[in-house]
Amino acid sequence: MKLLTHIAQHADMNPEQIAFRTEGKALNYRKLWDRSRRLASLLQAIKVERQTPVVVYGHMGVDMPVSFLACVQVGLPYIPVDTSIPMERVRLIIEKSGAGLVINTTDNMLDVDNVPVLHSLALQLEEEEPIGNELWIKPDEVFYIIYTSGSTGNPKGVQITGANLQSFTDWMTSDFPLGQGKVFLNQAPFSFDLSVMDFYPALQSGGTIHALEKEVINKPKLLFENLSRSALQIWTSTPSFVQMCFPNPDFNQTMLPELEVFLFCGEVLPLAVAKELKERFPRARVFNTYGPTEATVAVTSIEITGDLLAKGKALPVGYPKSDMCIFVMDELGNPLPEGEKGELILAGPSVSKGYLGEPLLTESAFGTLNEMDTYRTGDAGFIQDDLVYCQGRLDYQIKLHGYRMELEEIEFHLNQSDYTKAAIIIPYAPNEEIEYLIAAVVPADHNFEKEYKLTAAIRKDLALRLPAYMIPRKFTYHTAIPMTMNGKVDRKKMKEEVFV
Repeated sequence: MKLLTHIAQHADMNPEQIAFRTEGKALNYRKLWDRSRRLASLLQAIKVERQTPVVVYGHMGVDMPVSFLACVQVGLPYIPVDTSIPMERVRLIIEKSGAGLVINTTDNMLDVDNVPVLHSLALQLEEEEPIGNELWIKPDEVFYIIYTSGSTGNPKGVQITGANLQSFTDWMTSDFPLGQGKVFLNQAPFSFDLSVMDFYPALQSGGTIHALEKEVINKPKLLFENLSRSALQIWTSTPSFVQMCFPNPDFNQTMLPELEVFLFCGEVLPLAVAKELKERFPRARVFNTYGPTEATVAVTSIEITGDLLAKGKALPVGYPKSDMCIFVMDELGNPLPEGEKGELILAGPSVSKGYLGEPLLTESAFGTLNEMDTYRTGDAGFIQDDLVYCQGRLDYQIKLHGYRMELEEIEFHLNQSDYTKAAIIIPYAPNEEIEYLIAAVVPADHNFEKEYKLTAAIRKDLALRLPAYMIPRKFTYHTAIPMTMNGKVDRKKMKEEVFV
């Protein structure tokens, strides 16, 4: 595979170049490739059957990239699982995926049943027989699996093949001004495919990945100290993350003098954010992109220029990458004319082979058209003058601060709480962009005298089942959930009650 060949070549030609660094630790290309080969040899000795998923558990430690590369060198797809994910959900992912092994890159013991666990790669790896590239992941084999939110309360595993990833990485390194040997920001945990936007293009181009740990992100003083000494050249994040930096007036070109490119994905890029960014970083180029996990990170792009900002309209998500086609269709699957809003359908080599172990879900979302693999995004949009515009979700799937989630999954777990009789989730979006989630709850019998104590108890229940970013910020309490004439939840009426 070309991607792995490039990494091996960088290790041979530029061994001392830093490949990955996080708070206090770094790996150069020689160490990254050497350690990954040794671990690959160990995995081969363990005899996990080819194409059996391997869960890699950790955060931003240097053993995460080592583990990823080791897995794919012996034909094993990896599933990145961040330490912020509740253990109940971790166990569910392990069970649903049929994982044959868990690699625990943390210093803590991992309590899972029925699956062998390889603990802490901080231990010295023994010299093993070298692995030949004939064992590397093949183009049609699964390279990695990322679990996204599912409407039934269960996460869905999106399978990305070697060919999917290579198509994406080639596009990133050829169509964007990323150059060679640049320093890339890695803001998103590896559990989210936004991290792929910087991770593999950086490694293919001989660059350095500068990873931010959550402890740094959560403390503004540490964050800006970190950024000021990062020498970043390529910034990859959600728009929300860069917007979070705006309250600091020193967040500008002086703090990051070498910054050349901003790459945004994961959610809508608001016009106001793009304008302020151009003012603070006049020498940097800003790119807006769009794409779901099921189509390998992103499939469109456009540079946000002054002329585009001057129009004062919602920003497009860009032009399709050259090997992809994007169609707009109505509910019956008929193509719609230019400028008319419908569902965005993606077609081409970026499209995933489907959800792991979910044939019915795969059949409902994936298909073929003109001999191309297709994915029904569920996103509303239109195409005008070859530019794609995305206008949110057609269903109850949303993006909040770059994280994709199903409202029905949150509702499912909310209704499992002993303190809840019925509940629905209302996104709060005063200016089209979702700012936070509101839980409208009909409480079960309880002994709490104050609503805030009831809220704390429900939050505690949710924290056992859901990541923190999926837990609603606000809770409102009601005597009943309104229903429509046909017996469905009247979300519009509930929204009006919540916003009174």
